[in-house]
Amino acid sequence: MNRPEGHFELVTPPEVGPRICESPDEAVGQLIRLYGGATEFLREKLRSVMERGPTGERYRAFYPEIRIATSSHQQFDSRLSFGHVPGPGEYSTTITRPDLFGIYLKQQIKLLVEHHGVPVSVGVSETPIPVHFAVRDDASTRGGSVDFPLRDVFDVPDLEVTSDRIVNGTGFQNLDGSHPLAPFTAPRIDYSLARLRHYTATRAAHFQSFVLFTNYQYYMSEFEGFARQAIADAASGYTELVTPGNHSLTDPAGEIPTPASVPQMPAFHLKRKDGDGISLVNIGVGPANAKTATDHVAVLRPRAWLMLGHCAGLRNSQRLGDYVLAHAYLREDQVLDEDLPVWVPIPALAEVQKALESAVAEITESEGYELKRIMRTGTVATLDNRNWELRAHEGPITRLSQSRAIALDMESGTIAANGFRFRVPYGTLLCVSDKPLQGVLKLPGMANEFYQQQVSRHLRIGVRALESLREMPLEFLHSRKLRSFEETAFL
Repeated sequence: MNRPEGHFELVTPPEVGPRICESPDEAVGQLIRLYGGATEFLREKLRSVMERGPTGERYRAFYPEIRIATSSHQQFDSRLSFGHVPGPGEYSTTITRPDLFGIYLKQQIKLLVEHHGVPVSVGVSETPIPVHFAVRDDASTRGGSVDFPLRDVFDVPDLEVTSDRIVNGTGFQNLDGSHPLAPFTAPRIDYSLARLRHYTATRAAHFQSFVLFTNYQYYMSEFEGFARQAIADAASGYTELVTPGNHSLTDPAGEIPTPASVPQMPAFHLKRKDGDGISLVNIGVGPANAKTATDHVAVLRPRAWLMLGHCAGLRNSQRLGDYVLAHAYLREDQVLDEDLPVWVPIPALAEVQKALESAVAEITESEGYELKRIMRTGTVATLDNRNWELRAHEGPITRLSQSRAIALDMESGTIAANGFRFRVPYGTLLCVSDKPLQGVLKLPGMANEFYQQQVSRHLRIGVRALESLREMPLEFLHSRKLRSFEETAFL
């Protein structure tokens, strides 16, 4: 379709009217066709412009969308935290990568149709697809440079529709006045998919439904060893390990090549055919990294994520190697203050807490009162100052005591808070690696010996906890504690 726009003639794909879909399969199939046609149009036009230069035309294609309208105030099973809209009205969401999100989309659409008794409409939205997000892995349109402003010919990312206003609950409404159906817009998802590839050096398609975050390379090495054993065991259900550079390991004895450049947040993905495997991301040190990683992983709608790392023990009764199960968080990370103020409580999720406690008991072969000897439950403080000890008696030590904190780190509170903000079940299990208040500091030699002894068991506890959560029905795991007054129907 051609029409004038400023000094350029606007060219778009042929118009396609909305289609009423009675089933999830039909809806996702139509989404795939619409998205595939739109992105191929943009890629073809980009290839042409890169070869011949601008021709006075501007090219635009649009994301597909899902839309549902209901006039009923019907009440649904109060135990369900998702799968229904809060009241009468029209709801819609733009969709990207229906190939990647096919299982998720079918699940969410199925619940909508069943609960409301009306079909969904699949059509073309009014939101343009930025050409950057249409290119993705197309080698013919990557690399090189152009000697004209790209935005003169194609749409580029628009921050107006790439924000977190839906999940932050700050009054987002779709351009046509409809209410949001999903927690993220398509451009917001595309933005994070691109960032994940950049930071982890792996494609988003490799991420699994359960995610471990850590702040030490030691865990990555241990995870590799665990993955090799799991792949060798046909009964484990794990089929391959994907490492940075998108290298696939299916032979337990195979080699893993070193990537040309080390990514900022390397990720390993121990995959299952159903996608319910485990991804491990080394986020590095600090709350800013923790926020960055979880901001982007959240769009994949994982079933749960956990933080496994080391912490400073704050109590004299703690020993190096003891575990800390976070039951509350003192958040002084500051990176989330504008999105989730510190006065918002971050509740412990019973399902995750039980899974972690049971995993500790199983792996350490401890129970009852003996379990309390090696694991303590309480408040974990997350600070943004790595050298907080230098100001201990001037600032944080009083707050740490008043909050009853038992451990301190730089990432856990941020990861839990972003799990709460993005409605992703979360949990934290830390291991005491030093006790600064008692003068027990990590020295290089001591640290290496400690890590070698403790990392293997700690990692296996985290993996076992996620495996037990995998056995739990989705509607049980995704607690109502994570949902606000009026939530999106999509999880």
